[in-house]
Formats: sequence, structure tokens, C-alpha cells
Amino acid sequence: MSEPVRLTLPRSSVRPQRGTHRIFIGMAAGVGKTYRALNELRDRLERGEDALIGVLETHGRPETEQAARGLPVFPPRELRRGSVTLSELDVDGLIQRHPSTVLIDELAHTNAPGSRFEKRWQDVEALRGAGIDVLSTMNVQHLESLNNTVARLTGVRVRERVPDFVLQNADELILIDLPPEDLRERLRAGKIYAPDKVDQALGNFFTLPNLTALREIALRRVAQVVELEVPDGQPAAHEVVVVAMSAEDTAARLIRRRGLLAERLRGQQHVVTVRPQRLSPQASRMLDTCREITEALGGKFSILGQETGVGAALVAYVNRVHATQIVMGETSRSRWAEFLSGDIIKYVLRETQGVDVHIISRD
Repeated sequence: MSEPVRLTLPRSSVRPQRGTHRIFIGMAAGVGKTYRALNELRDRLERGEDALIGVLETHGRPETEQAARGLPVFPPRELRRGSVTLSELDVDGLIQRHPSTVLIDELAHTNAPGSRFEKRWQDVEALRGAGIDVLSTMNVQHLESLNNTVARLTGVRVRERVPDFVLQNADELILIDLPPEDLRERLRAGKIYAPDKVDQALGNFFTLPNLTALREIALRRVAQVVELEVPDGQPAAHEVVVVAMSAEDTAARLIRRRGLLAERLRGQQHVVTVRPQRLSPQASRMLDTCREITEALGGKFSILGQETGVGAALVAYVNRVHATQIVMGETSRSRWAEFLSGDIIKYVLRETQGVDVHIISRD
């Protein structure tokens, strides 16, 4: 296993009483994130720190279980759901116990109904707010902005996701890197999944092309987060990206792709849509989803009125926020509709000056 790459992110304005966050991140399950985090916890204990395990998912892996042996574990909170008892992180109990450091495994996990927070990354934020340092783990495919990219490359749509700002607000990222063929060998040796699942995993998610792509994504994504930490005043520090979308199936992909553009430009992201005359229940749900994705990426979501027309409403918003970049999806309207009401893209191009306009293919 290769040595982890430690990247400490500068934090000039973090309040001293807020706990630090160190994330162990990798390309896929089995690279050794939890194993490394457990060793880090053991090192802190040996230095005399009050450190313990808050939640640990070993998945029956012998190496992980061995690394956890003898480490103090905080009792989970048990939640009854009919005849089933579920165990989740006891956030309130941990805050009252107040250790100096706690390990929270699998940052993207969705908590059981009845938990204080819906997501485990929210548990981490609460612990940090109470002044507790956190060690956590996650795979890069769970990052919100990469959801469409990962689905396109691997054919797998990841359901549990972590907002990008969680990574950006971390104090240190530790990239656990492993060559794809080495990971496949660990899988064949039964170190990741049970023997009856190995062949299926090797032929589906853990193919060499998939792992190579995920490794590249992990390396690039961590590097991008570090680049975003440059001091204010550098070139492109005041870029403002406006994404114009409609309540269609392609909207989420458009938002995620352009969220990466806003990050790379170290700028603000605004997602806007013009409310149609009639909004179906399906379109309303789509707008709610787009709002959640936008906020997860750290952007601002707005619904505009169309009293003056769709194009005019977009141009007015662009001028109001002093946008430097506009992103629009390729139109899905028929040529006849464009003839009757005008081409919105052409209108925006004609009515804006000094603004870069990007048109994204529907394919």
C-alpha cells in the first residue's frame, strides 16, 4: 500500500474553539482509509490524548478489525423501527462526553429515521461546532459535484452524497492512493468483500478502467480543493457564474458540471430558473432537487418571474449580480416554438456584453 498524501489546507479565519476535521479520502472501498484513520487514532491515544471511536464500519474486513482492536468505542444510540433495532452515532452523548478526538467512519452515510441529523456529515459538523476534533473517511465518488461524472464513467449512480463544502472546509485531506491493479488483487484475496461477491465486484464496479478513472478523479479533486485555498486577490477571484436552467431531467447534470467551473474559477455560483406559467408536480419536485444540489455545492438558487419574458428576466439577473460567466443548456424547444417566442440563447448573447456564454449540449 502506498503512503498517504497529506494536504494541509490553510485556515486563517477558523475560530480556535471549533474542532478540526481531517478527512481520509480514496478512490474506492478497500484502499485503506479506515485502516489509516484507526492508526491515527491509536497514535493520538499513545500521545495521551482523549481519543475514541464514534462510529466504525468494518464490513467484516480482518485488517480493519485488527486495527480497531483495543481502541475505546463510544456506545451507539439504538433506534427501534418495528421489530428491528438500528444503531447510529450518539451525537448528543459524544458532545456531553467531549473527547478531544473522535473517529467518524463513512462520512456519506444516511442516518436512520429518528436520528438528530439526516446525514453523518451533519453529525461531524455538530461535533466540530462543540470543539471536538474529527477524523473521518469517504470515497471520492460520494462527492456531490462528481455524481454525474462518476455515473457516466462507471455506470453506477451513487445515492449517498456529501456536499462539496464539507471537503473545502476540512483542515486536512489525506489521500489514500493505491494502484488499481493492487486494489483488484486485494479484492481477489478476500480482503474487501466476501468470496461470493468477489467475481461480481471485479466484473462491475472494480474493473480496471473504472478504478483508473476514479483514481484520476480523486487525485484531481483533492488538488483542486487545495488550489481553491489560495489567498483572495488572485486572478479570477471575483468570477460570478450564472447557470440558467429549466425543470428538465438534464438540469441536475448542468448544475453539477458548472459547479466545478465556479470552483475552478474560485467564484460564486448562481442557479436561476424562470417560473413557467403552469408548474406540474413533477417539475416542482425537480426544482426542489435542483435547489438542494445547488446549496450542497455552495451556490445560490433563485426562481425568477417572467413578466418581461424569459430572456429579459435572465439578462436582468445577470446584470444585477454582475455575472462574468453564463451557462445555458441547449434548447429542447421545437423550431416552431422558437419562431413564435424567440430564441432565448440568441437573445442573451445579443443583450449581454463582457460576459462569457457557455452552451452545454443536451447529450
